[in-house]
Parts: sequence; C-alpha cells; structure tokens
Amino acid sequence: MSEKYDLIIIGGGPGGIAAAEVALAKKKKVLIIEKNGWGGTCTHRGCIPTKALLSCSKHYADLKKLKRMGINIAEASVDFSAIKKHQQQIVKVSSLGAQKVLTEAGGEIRQGAGEIISPSEVRFTDASGKSETISTQNIIIAWGSVPQILPGINLSERILTSDGILNLNVLPSSMIIVGGSVIGVEFATFFAELGTKVTIVEILDRIIPLEDQECADLLRQELIGKGVVILTSTKLESLKDTGESVFMAAQKDGKQLEVSADYALLCTGRKALLHSEELDKLGIEYTKAGIKVDKNMMTNVAGIYAVGDVTGGMMLAHRASKQAKYAIDLMYEVGDSIYNEDFIPSVVYGHPQIARVGFTQKRAEEEGLSVEVVKSPYSANIIARAELMGQGFVKAFFYQDKMIGATIVGEDAADLITPLALAVSNGMTKKQLRNWVIPHPALSEIFTSITG
Repeated sequence: MSEKYDLIIIGGGPGGIAAAEVALAKKKKVLIIEKNGWGGTCTHRGCIPTKALLSCSKHYADLKKLKRMGINIAEASVDFSAIKKHQQQIVKVSSLGAQKVLTEAGGEIRQGAGEIISPSEVRFTDASGKSETISTQNIIIAWGSVPQILPGINLSERILTSDGILNLNVLPSSMIIVGGSVIGVEFATFFAELGTKVTIVEILDRIIPLEDQECADLLRQELIGKGVVILTSTKLESLKDTGESVFMAAQKDGKQLEVSADYALLCTGRKALLHSEELDKLGIEYTKAGIKVDKNMMTNVAGIYAVGDVTGGMMLAHRASKQAKYAIDLMYEVGDSIYNEDFIPSVVYGHPQIARVGFTQKRAEEEGLSVEVVKSPYSANIIARAELMGQGFVKAFFYQDKMIGATIVGEDAADLITPLALAVSNGMTKKQLRNWVIPHPALSEIFTSITG
C-alpha cells in the first residue's frame, strides 16, 4: 500500500478542484483523480463550451445593431466549423488551466478511475488497467452529473442530449428542443441566432418556470423575435429518428401535434451521477436526486464527503466550489465561512440573460413575507441606451429593510448580479446601500434607484 494521503478527491470538476486548492493551501497531502477530463462537466459538457458558442452567436446577432450606429457591413456569414474550433479551443484552455492550478498548488493528479473501497481506501485504476489501493484520512466524492433522458426516448445520430449536441459539426436547418428550462433556452438562443429554425416543446405552461414571471415573459418575446416557436403545455408522445430527419408527435390543448426537423435535442435536465453499487457496498445513503449529506457536506459514513452535482439540488459550478471550500474548512476546523443556498446566484445565459439570487417575489409571497419590490429599467440607463442593449430591468426585494433577493433580466445580468449577491449574503439594509457610490456613466447605475 502506498503512502497515506490526508485527502483523496474523486472527480476533477469545479467542486473537486476547489476542494483540492483549499486543502493544499492548508498544507494537506492531496490526491485528485479524474476519469474523463480535467474541469469536469462544466469544462467539457456544460458551462464552458456552451458559453463559447453563445458568444459566437451573440456577436453575429449583434451585427444587426451596427447599421443604426452608422457602421455598415456589406456581408456577414456563419462559418460553423470555425465556431466549433473556437468551442474546442476554449474547452482545451479551461481544461489545461484546471490541471495547472492543481499542479502549481502542489497537488498530485491522476487520470483514471477511483473506486472507494472503505472510508480510508481508494482503488485507483489507470488507462492500462493497472490498479493500486491508496490509503487516506478523508475522501470527497465529486462525480458530477449526466443528462436525464425521458422514458421511451432512444438516442441516435439525430436525437441528442445536451452532451451529444456539442459534438455536432454541422449547423442544422431545423431543430426540436424538448424542454424549455435553462439548458433548452440557451441552446435555442444559440441555434436561432445562427439561423436554425427552432421549436421548443415544454410540458409546463411557460418556459424557465423557476424564474421571475416578468423576466421569463421578456425572454420568451425575445426568443419569438429570433424566430423560435415555443409550444408550452405540450406533452411529448414520441420522438423518432427516420434516418433523414426527426419526427415528433405531441399533444397540445387536447389536439394532436406533429413536427419534423433535422435534429432533436433533449434538454430535460441533468441528474446526479450515482455509482449505486459502490454506494450500496459502502452503506452511503442516497436518493434518485443525489447523495445525502449533512450540513458539513459529510455523508452518513464518517470521513466520506460529497459536493457538487452528485448531491442534487442546484447543479451549478460555483455552488459545487462553495460546497467544497466549506467542506474543507469544516473538515480541518479552520476558517469561518458559511454555506447558504440562498446566497448562490443562478443565471440563464439567454440573450438577454436572466440572473437571480436569494428570494424571488413568488417565493416571498408563498412564505407569507410582505416584501417591498424596487424595480429599475434598462431604458432609464444611458449606457444601456447608447449601446442598444434593448429591454431589461432589475428587481430587488426588501424584507424589514434588508435585501433578501434580486432578479435581473438584460445584457450583462450575470455580471450585474454579483454585487447584489454580496448585498443579499450580508443582509445589507437600504441605509447601508446608500453609501454605495456608482460611477457615471455606467450600466451599473441601474442600481441607483435601489440604493435610494
């Protein structure tokens, strides 16, 4: 048996990397094992490749604004192969960056499979099949997630998941997207902006149902403006690959609906990657949603922790990182950080973006909280108007004078939510926010009506 480690992490995604960084900073001996690709789902199948693609489609779509600004471009076209190269390059940079962070911090990284044998032992198997049992004081599971596939749907060359679509090397002329939540909306935005005829099929009565109704309505109108057909309250009955196209049968308002397209994309959510046989042998408790952890991110088996998508809940890279940092602080009883799901911001990377943190207006009402809603539109901001940012607004929710939540829809919402996340996580009051000095002119002046 090899030298003992303080910590072995299985999974090199955002959660695993963050855990390793913090543990290494505390001078712990750390081994991190990754089977498929450094950076995990985020780098290879999630955040990074999709945002690289969306940056391309946004630049192309924004060319239409230039004529109004006095800039004329005679011709513009889409080179999909070049777009794919951009995607692949950004993924490569992100993955190499993840490895560099770990090695420069003094961590040991190994490519291969890590199987937990006991709370103090991990069996590592490399690509050649050679195995070694390694001992450790603590273990963190960071297995990540996989796409969720509806029963009765068979994947094929034309029926793809959000993972599979990233390997597509041709721009479809038409596409059916099953699922109108975050992933579906983001891919619909990308393909529609490049000229693909997109149809979204959603079983609920509106798209992105977890977001503020007013924000969702604005994004819906923007998608329709891009040519997207949105079929809500629509139940999928079948999806078949004919070899040359995809045929969908569905029901809407009691009527049969049939749609055909070049490809179909399943965006029906992701689920925790659970190696159930391994978990059962160890006696680790889990449900279909994910591995059960306590407030310290520890499973019911002492010494074995779990972070990120594998624990279910909000499947966000920054949530995984925060869980991991918190777990390490508690594991070694160093630090005074806190973990609260209400402080985790989330973003829909449509065009425009939707970002929120803390309470939504609907949740506040459901919990019987009488909140003050302060709203500020992009139309009142000179930078938003000068740069033709279009419609948008910020809403802030105050309860007993403290900001408990905020929602933004509009360009750069993902960046603008950051200071509001700080305000929410610190329970800042209106009085404290009045000390906030915002530069002029700037898009962030949209917050001036919130500060009072």
